[in-house]
Amino acid sequence: MHPDSRPAWTPPADTGEQPRQVRRILALFRPYRGRLAVVGLLVGAASLVSVATPFLLKAILDTAIPERRTGLLTLLALGMILSAVLTSVFGVLQTLISTTVGQRVMHDLRTAVYSRLQRMSLAFFTRTRTGEVQSRIANDIGGMQATVTSTATSLVSNLTGVTATVVAMLALDWRLTVVSLVLLPVFVWISRRVGNERKRITTQRQKQMAAMAATVTESLSVSGILLGRTMGRAESLTKSFEDESERLVELEVRSNMAGRWRMAVITVVMAAMPAVIYWTAGLALHTGGPGVSLGTVVAFVSLQQGLFRPTVSLLGTGVQIQTSLALFQRIFEYLDLPIDITERESPVRLDDIKGEVRFEGVEFRYDGDDRSGPVLDGIDVTVPAGSSLAVVGSTGAGKSTLGHLVPRLYDVTGGRVTLDGIDVRDLDFDTLARAVGVVSQETYLFHASVADNLRFAKPDATDEELHAAARAAQIHDHIASLPDGYDTVVGERGHRFSGGEKQRLALARTILRDPPVLILDEATSALDTRTERAVQEAVDALSADRTTLTIAHRLSTVRSADQILVLDAGRVAERGTHEELLELDGRYAALVRRDARLEPTR
Repeated sequence: MHPDSRPAWTPPADTGEQPRQVRRILALFRPYRGRLAVVGLLVGAASLVSVATPFLLKAILDTAIPERRTGLLTLLALGMILSAVLTSVFGVLQTLISTTVGQRVMHDLRTAVYSRLQRMSLAFFTRTRTGEVQSRIANDIGGMQATVTSTATSLVSNLTGVTATVVAMLALDWRLTVVSLVLLPVFVWISRRVGNERKRITTQRQKQMAAMAATVTESLSVSGILLGRTMGRAESLTKSFEDESERLVELEVRSNMAGRWRMAVITVVMAAMPAVIYWTAGLALHTGGPGVSLGTVVAFVSLQQGLFRPTVSLLGTGVQIQTSLALFQRIFEYLDLPIDITERESPVRLDDIKGEVRFEGVEFRYDGDDRSGPVLDGIDVTVPAGSSLAVVGSTGAGKSTLGHLVPRLYDVTGGRVTLDGIDVRDLDFDTLARAVGVVSQETYLFHASVADNLRFAKPDATDEELHAAARAAQIHDHIASLPDGYDTVVGERGHRFSGGEKQRLALARTILRDPPVLILDEATSALDTRTERAVQEAVDALSADRTTLTIAHRLSTVRSADQILVLDAGRVAERGTHEELLELDGRYAALVRRDARLEPTR
């Protein structure tokens, strides 16, 4: 399969990239700062309540039990129970709010990426694998779920817990506190090293996941299965997927094991600290130093255990944040992609569209393709409203590109294309969508019912309108003969229907939208003669009284066009009517003779 491809544009290197990235991540939470403030209050309250427990324990051991004060002992014990209850309640509430906020942030990210991709030009999708795009939305954003939903709360909770615990430990005994915290800077340094290592591995892992997703998307689609089996490549494709998966296994193991031994050392040291505290307190008592009461030692060890959990969690959170930065970077790459085709700040809206189309000195070349000449060069042609223009020429002459310029699937790099005298770049997107309908050779149908596919053009269309459009496209009788009629599911990419049936469904969908300008991009070139005739009748019905631009491979479909344009290497070689061009006996006449020789074989 193809190697993994990255977007054609990536952000420039920046030494301050990580702090800027962190600011962007924090900005994602800004709309929810009110809820996060509530979470902060709950976290603070839970930390204060939990820290009170060791002091209650100290009072029990040093005062209530030695002095045999049963009433005080009961109150202190009830206080410890109440502390546990309040801590649990606060924890549940903060989890509910933080998870809701995290899921809303993930929703915002998914929507922002999808919206950005919807605004990208056709050129972006022609150079980017479908699986790569899907992986960014599903795997990368999905991989951030734990970080986004719990890391922020965990960070605040652990920081607050550590701060409150350290203050309480200092209040009990500053010497024991120093012993407990002496290795903390080393632990922080180790966790940062582990985080950077996992971030690098995560970037590689997500690229590999994108490559594997692209392989699955391409090879397990209906077209991919047909191609693989008919070419005898099923075993080869399976081996290719196995290799992709094997590489992912290696990266997953590396990602999970990165820094495990170093973090394990931290865990062992932290677990051994109570023994160090007991040893230190006993040594101080043995050497005649200031004594430490039993209650103080027990309370201190209890606080230290309370410090151990949030400290290890805090170090783990730091590693998780570093890992997630790689995922955020991949998402931000897509959010930062430059949008080639944009709407003016004050675009023109047309309500009464007549449909005159003009190409004025049009030039077009693909981005970054400076080595070869322009795809289109110096195209000047006017298509009066309601008339038809046919564009013919050899493969690669620029026919389809010319058609794509009218609905702004691409933008011209020189000259302009106008609709009713207005540059299409000055029109709002809604006007262009209403004005121009496109029926291409590659018909795309959703995996949904026939009715749903037709209503994609007009969501509020009635059943009567659907039937009328299908009749005009000469497909109604066939649909009605199906067991489920218009509720029949068309299958993945419409594979339950033949090529001609899919084309007529596409035509019916366009008829339902009723655009004044119609682009027919080789709509019948892949059909047999009989099917072509049926589809062509539907095309003729659709083209009546509309401005029609037909990109044709078979010249039998364009003889009645008002104008015929012959393109050669992106330039206009000939123009005129069918009769005029035959009389000229040039390129068009040669194409007609070629078609005549091929016709008996069809």
